[in-house]
Amino acid sequence: MNKVIKYFRRKEKGILAYGLLLTALVFVLASCGGGNVDPASLRGGETRQTLAPQYFTGSTARAYVAARDVPEVLDSLHCYCECKKNFGHKSLLTCFVTTHARNCDICINEAVMANKLHKKGYDVVAIRKAVDKAFKKYAR
Repeated sequence: MNKVIKYFRRKEKGILAYGLLLTALVFVLASCGGGNVDPASLRGGETRQTLAPQYFTGSTARAYVAARDVPEVLDSLHCYCECKKNFGHKSLLTCFVTTHARNCDICINEAVMANKLHKKGYDVVAIRKAVDKAFKKYAR
């Protein structure tokens, strides 16, 4: 009789361990969410033309070049100077359709960083993650 009880207890432990492992696996897979993000879904919707870079110098000009060259990237980024809240901007790209970015180090540095990462072959999702990590400390 004791052998029978020991046999079933061992089986119960095995089934319990298997059940816990299966539950953990389902949880991990569900929390990953597939990892696929459609870059188009990140766009802010800015459609206006950016200002020409030749009106500016130095890093400001480089930032306006970035806005001209990779608008789809900048339109997918949050601007951490909080101009969306304060001025109704749609995305980082909106900062470059006026002279707003000219005097804002956050806008300039975000755009320059995004352009460098784009030139290195990073996709929009990876660029967004890197910019968010670097600039979220400025969020108010």
